[in-house]
Amino acid sequence: MTFEVFAPAKINLTLHVTGQRADGYHLLDSLVVFANVGDRLWFEPGPEMSLKVSGLFAQGVPTDQRNLVWQAAELAGWTGRITLEKNLPHGAGIGGGSADAAAALTALGGGAKAATLGADVPVCMRLAPTRMRGIGDQLDAADGIPPCWAVLVWPGVGVATPDIFKHLKNKTNSQMPEVLPTFQDHTGMTEWLGGMRNDLQASCEALVPEVSQALKALAGCEGAGLARMSGSGSTCFGLFKTLSQADAAAQKIARAHPEWWVKSCVLGQVN
Repeated sequence: MTFEVFAPAKINLTLHVTGQRADGYHLLDSLVVFANVGDRLWFEPGPEMSLKVSGLFAQGVPTDQRNLVWQAAELAGWTGRITLEKNLPHGAGIGGGSADAAAALTALGGGAKAATLGADVPVCMRLAPTRMRGIGDQLDAADGIPPCWAVLVWPGVGVATPDIFKHLKNKTNSQMPEVLPTFQDHTGMTEWLGGMRNDLQASCEALVPEVSQALKALAGCEGAGLARMSGSGSTCFGLFKTLSQADAAAQKIARAHPEWWVKSCVLGQVN
């Protein structure tokens, strides 16, 4: 029997780089939420493994053992036909392959070995707002984060995470407060987030000027309370007070930049 799984986009509302270990791994303190937009996967058990990729961003996605979904299925001891509908851009700082692998592990089992597939895979298995620390291995529920409306903008240019970290000037920055607030509404959360950071944003803007353009476009929309880059880029997000404001902003940006990927969505509510 074929069954379907949803792999939501991962959004880093904050990303503080707090240090670097002797082995080169960077230490992070990040507030992560998930969107109601993402990739979709279908699994049909069978004697042999196969992977078919479709969707807007299918081009360039491997269909063999190099794909994290394939590797996740092998970790779970499962074989069969996998179909991946790739709706999220890759190299975009919103989970991508990690989200797909996490969805596969959730559906098929093998989650105990999630970290072997990448630092973001364990957090992508949670689907609820999460504080991620260390090298992605310290995960704590962030219960005080309410759902909110957002617009995601990927300006058509991918970026390699190692390149962003290589250009990061200061790798020892302050973490978020030890105890995160519990927010009663969107306004309070947005104001607090404005005092937090994505320490990789400036490096990415220097390498990918389109990120600055996306941030400017989001900030210029009516109702935008915050515009920031997610993860190591190059997707940016804007937070809005109402769904109608987010929809209007997405339409405005898409008209002005038809070459960009633009989506209005809800953060903190996955379907």
